[in-house]
This record gives sequence, structure tokens and C-alpha cells, in this order.
Amino acid sequence: METETRLERWLDRALARAETPRGGATVIATITTIATVAFGLLMTVVDHKNFTTLGQGLWWSVQTVTTVGYGDHVPTTTAGVYLNVVTGVSNTAPASAPLLRSGAARPTSGRSAP
Repeated sequence: METETRLERWLDRALARAETPRGGATVIATITTIATVAFGLLMTVVDHKNFTTLGQGLWWSVQTVTTVGYGDHVPTTTAGVYLNVVTGVSNTAPASAPLLRSGAARPTSGRSAP
């Protein structure tokens, strides 16, 4: 029998919780929060010229994840721009998951488009 790592056990528990709406929301919120902090820290390292403090990196990450984008902190390095794209895409997808799960994105049969 193979032994599971701590991460695998954590993921198994998280996925088991996602079977209810409240559990799913908790999993999405947790993953989004972890990713937001991680991307903010990474931006401070990748584009240190424009993001000189940890607070600036975290503020940029929150703006990007929430799609506000005030424009007061903008990456200028190539790596920073790529990280910006990855951050926006990776954190927007989990937020739309409940819509897909609920069937809001499915066409209804028998109805014609207006």
C-alpha cells in the first residue's frame, strides 16, 4: 500500500468537502486566497523594480484577482507581464466554477433563442 503525502491527504479532504455548496465555496475561497498571496509574493520577486514592497505585490494581486485593475501598480518586465496573465486567468476560472456546476451555462432544450 502506498503512503500518501500530506498534500494528497489535504486535497482528498478538500475535494470531499466540495460535494456540498458550502464546502465547494470554502474550497474555492481557500484556493483563491492561497493563490492570491502566492502570486503577490512572486510578483514582488519577479518585478522588484516596480513592486518594491510586499504590500505593493499583494495589492496588485488583489486588484488582478478581483479584476478591478486600478493601474496604480503595473508590471513592466516580461516575466511580470506573463505572471499578470497567469494570475488573472488562474483566479478567474475558479470563480466561474459555481456557474458551470449550477447549469447556468447550459442551453435549455426545446427553447429557441430570443
